[in-house]
Amino acid sequence: MKYQCLGYFNQEKMDALPKEEIDAIMLKCRHHLEELHRSGHMLMDAGVAQEVKTLQRVNGKIQIDDSRLADSKKMLGSSFIIEARDMEEAIQIASMHPTVQVSDGEQLGWEIEIRPIDYFEMRE
Repeated sequence: MKYQCLGYFNQEKMDALPKEEIDAIMLKCRHHLEELHRSGHMLMDAGVAQEVKTLQRVNGKIQIDDSRLADSKKMLGSSFIIEARDMEEAIQIASMHPTVQVSDGEQLGWEIEIRPIDYFEMRE
């Protein structure tokens, strides 16, 4: 079975750090990402840019908004797809991700959401 994992962070806390400190934290992530890729369970990994457009149908027309969905201090930072036997194994695999392995992420609000995928197609 395939699972989509979404990595979130707290925008305010990340923005409060100098670029050099963010770069140093991101460097710590590399080893964990490489290990996860070598596991053979990672099907797709993508860092997500912060530019957001939301689309919604309103009164029969598509409305485009430049802002992210409000209310949340959480920002989407990564998306990856893994393959696992069940949710328990998906949790074990996702726990290899830097989001929960790099200790600096704790104070920056890093977290992962795991969702089973009902349909997945990879085109070449």
